[in-house]
Amino acid sequence: MKVSEIRDILKAELIVGEEQLDEEVVGGGGADLMEDILAAVAKGAVLLTGLTSDDVIRTARVAGVSAVVFVRGKKPSDSSVELARSFGLPLLMTSDSLFVACGRLYMNGLRGLDGSW
Repeated sequence: MKVSEIRDILKAELIVGEEQLDEEVVGGGGADLMEDILAAVAKGAVLLTGLTSDDVIRTARVAGVSAVVFVRGKKPSDSSVELARSFGLPLLMTSDSLFVACGRLYMNGLRGLDGSW
């Protein structure tokens, strides 16, 4: 699934990452604990989270996440947006809850990578 498809399915706003909209995402998951993200096989996945700190962006980079979607209409700080831009990491924002957003993506064919998310 492409980042642009995730944007469309979730009716999400693209915050940064216009140039990565055609990138393929191989799976996905939702988490608010950074250690859960690092423990999962997250390379190439989309991360859905309610956390908006710079630490989320850094963790996503370390884990090899392809895109981050902030749920519940939460908007990241300017510093998080700039950090993501410097990493080439697309950021999106949806008004859906974490549960609903994950469900929408699952119903449209996106799966978790190893079941640990």
